[in-house]
Amino acid sequence: MTGALRRDPKALEARLREIPPEPGVYLMRDAQGDILYIGKAKKLRTRVRSYFRESQPHAPRIALMIQQVNEIEFIVTDTESEALALEANLIKQHQPHFNILLKDDKRYPYVCITWSETYPRLFITRRRRPQSAQDRYYGPYVDSQSLRRTLQLIKRIFPLRQRPQPLFKNRPCLNYDLGRCPGVCQGLITPEEYRQTLAQVAMIFQGRSQELSQRLEREMTAAAANLEFERAARLRDQLQALQSLHRDQKVSLPKDTVSQDVVALARDEERCAIQLFQIRAGRLVGRLGYFSASLGAETGAILQRVLEAHYQQVEDLEIPAEILAQAPLPEGDWLADWLSGRRGRKVTMTTPQRAGKLELVEMAERNARYELERARRQTERQERDLEDLAGLLGMETWPKRIEGYDISHFQGAEAVASQVVFIDGAPAKQHYRRYKIKTPAVRPGHSDDFASLAEVMERRFREGKGGENSEDFPDLLMIDGGKGQLSAVVKVLEALDLLDSLTVVSLAKQREEIFRPGAKEPLAADPEQPAVQLLRRVRDEAHRFALGFHRQRRLNQSRRSRLEEIPGLGFERQKKLLAHFHSLDYIGAASLEQLQAVEGIGPQLAAAIYRYFHP
Repeated sequence: MTGALRRDPKALEARLREIPPEPGVYLMRDAQGDILYIGKAKKLRTRVRSYFRESQPHAPRIALMIQQVNEIEFIVTDTESEALALEANLIKQHQPHFNILLKDDKRYPYVCITWSETYPRLFITRRRRPQSAQDRYYGPYVDSQSLRRTLQLIKRIFPLRQRPQPLFKNRPCLNYDLGRCPGVCQGLITPEEYRQTLAQVAMIFQGRSQELSQRLEREMTAAAANLEFERAARLRDQLQALQSLHRDQKVSLPKDTVSQDVVALARDEERCAIQLFQIRAGRLVGRLGYFSASLGAETGAILQRVLEAHYQQVEDLEIPAEILAQAPLPEGDWLADWLSGRRGRKVTMTTPQRAGKLELVEMAERNARYELERARRQTERQERDLEDLAGLLGMETWPKRIEGYDISHFQGAEAVASQVVFIDGAPAKQHYRRYKIKTPAVRPGHSDDFASLAEVMERRFREGKGGENSEDFPDLLMIDGGKGQLSAVVKVLEALDLLDSLTVVSLAKQREEIFRPGAKEPLAADPEQPAVQLLRRVRDEAHRFALGFHRQRRLNQSRRSRLEEIPGLGFERQKKLLAHFHSLDYIGAASLEQLQAVEGIGPQLAAAIYRYFHP
């Protein structure tokens, strides 16, 4: 079939009749054979047919997917649990574009452990993009400050890799001497031993702190019995610090052995805010937050898919003994059987009706309402700002994509430019871009913001014109500056025949004046009105991004400039010195022997470097 199934009702009906009413997994493919979506169903024919009913409301994401479906494949299984497990494996393997039920709030961070690396790293990230199936993500965590404090304490409790890259080539840094790092960069600990330490850290984020405390206590007792007093003391310190980690926990239940997950949501016409509370050993150890579309789905069905998506991403040891849900799940028994099989022990699914457990569900629901209200206020503010901006600039529709540009330099030295992107009134940092200014007229002592902006516009839009970036052209282009900067940009856009298709403005700093091409006077606008406030946010973000890049380049240049004062030290050897020591301070503190250990640095040059830092 060359067209989408929906365009050929006879072919669609024939294909739907071929699908059996049994449990299994279905795969939807486009005309190129790529997998669009993978799902599971108790009755395959009924579930797949529901996508193509005209009366069935769908979220925009699903409606777009249906338009692209060209073929439907299915795999029949014996039980619903097998279908759920198979769906999870296929999604991990193929990662279809439309398999995104939950949209995590970009404010929420994750903890990542890169088990795919020989010496795994532990860090906080806001992007959940696994580079390998072995890497593990925990979260997203709602309280980012608490998460950072927890990670800082963990790095004091356990000797862990502290830097993504080694500071020195042939010796460990100060963290090793302080006992904060086991000397990963120099291989002073085997990968197996290091992974054992990190496995203990993973237990904390799995909600198994109580189990870890018991293990450390047993090891401490055994070490003391074997007269290994130094190791016993280290384990004692780890145990005490671990116990203090949850000492200030706000939620504590009478049953200190209970292991539960509590899930509830709050919803409006467009979205759902979901809160999942993780309670381990009677204490609240994690609060995870998600958003989901709420169109045409019952509360129980949404919670069902939320829990399925959540537990597909966690390890078997993280599955609790009991799950408390706000509403009955349509396939709760099926989910409980699947989780019980993974956990190796019974998992119960409950919708509480009495005090105690019901209070936990109500607490999760109350937090979900707060998150939904926060998201609603943020959306209303963005819509208000965009509507006001469209009215101010005379645009027929709201500017979906806004690009802001700024130039940063120091008297012409290390000149750079920034491109920031706001989508629907919010920063979209994945689309940010930085430019190094290459115009010969811009050099130390000679700055030219007009020429710099012209170069950036030329590079940005000539590269994208008619190419792969043409779909990312902005609805609104904002330049930091006055009429002069705007004129330089307009000339480039006219030469590229793009001025008529783009709305361009500039925002001057002193009086927050907005200029349009060809206008002598600025637009009549109140500096405090929503449209101007939005443009100021774009301008300030562009300035921040450009300034950060400029400072980074100046720092690198200052390092090179000081080394250039040393006779006989050329550019290549400067790079080798910095690559070896990573810092001017460490070069200055190095001995003659350490300097000579760098490739290309002989005794005479090492002595010259040493004399420069020790006059």
